[in-house]
Amino acid sequence: MKHSLKTGFSFGLTSGIITTLGLMVGLHSGTHSTTVVIGGILIIAIADAFSDALGIHVSEESENKHTTKDIWESTLFTFLSKFVFTLTFIVPLLLFQLSTAIIVSVIWGLSLLGLFSFYIAKEQKAKPWNMIIEHLAIALIVIVITHYVGDWVGVTFG
Repeated sequence: MKHSLKTGFSFGLTSGIITTLGLMVGLHSGTHSTTVVIGGILIIAIADAFSDALGIHVSEESENKHTTKDIWESTLFTFLSKFVFTLTFIVPLLLFQLSTAIIVSVIWGLSLLGLFSFYIAKEQKAKPWNMIIEHLAIALIVIVITHYVGDWVGVTFG
């Protein structure tokens, strides 16, 4: 896979999963509102996808070793992958009760992240389990922290 496409896809997928799960879990524990969680996902799908795409754009430009075409490909693929992967988390919210949808979303997100980590490890000829555990541990830390932050916000400001 071309570097610019791999950069955009991998960044968008990873950021989309971790950011969206953190947001969903935090908003759920703080508000228990499906409307608020869906609204948060839609906002992240737009604002954070653009933000991440610009971040990749500037990062690739700052390296001063990529063509303009490659930079724009990375930018576009970051936006599209972040946007699309983020929106997939709305599906469980439309199909299940909020608490169940959160569990389904966590399983979905961690599964995607685990599969992608496995793919990266195989491509690098590294031990898959080391990379999978590392990436899933970081995602789980985000999920746990955002859950407790959501609880705190709900109790303090709710």
